Amino acid sequence: MILLDALDLVRPALGLLFWTTLIFLLLWVLLGKFAFRPIANALRDREKGIDDALRSAEDARKEIANLKADNDKILAEAREERARIIKESEQMGQKIIEEAKEKAKEEARKVRENATADISNQKLAAIMQVKNMIGGSTVELAEKVLRRELSDAKSQEAFVEQEMQRIKLT
Repeated sequence: MILLDALDLVRPALGLLFWTTLIFLLLWVLLGKFAFRPIANALRDREKGIDDALRSAEDARKEIANLKADNDKILAEAREERARIIKESEQMGQKIIEEAKEKAKEEARKVRENATADISNQKLAAIMQVKNMIGGSTVELAEKVLRRELSDAKSQEAFVEQEMQRIKLT
């Protein structure tokens, strides 16, 4: 009997089982309506917010990658432009140097031509002056010879020699 009394303690009564089940179901319905649904909605909202944040982060990452690619492209174009400008300036510098060399050569050629022409003119002037001097001396000599009326050829030759020496000295 002790065993039967002990089983009564472990075995629930039918009324207790009914009320416990009813309270449990009522509590379950109330919790479902007022707790589980808001919790589920909050979890769905949280999941949606996380998905939106992940999508935004992915979009931002893609945009950053695009901006980086654009930046790299702009940098490459700037480097190419810089190289082109440097090359053009070097070519212009070479062109200016070549033009200056050509101009200097042309100037030197003109100076040489002018100097040659001046030398030639001065040479001709000197030749003309010498010819004029010789012509004048010759006329003077002939005049003196005729004035003197030399009788013999020897004194005439001596006179001519003397005048020739005088012309060479002056």
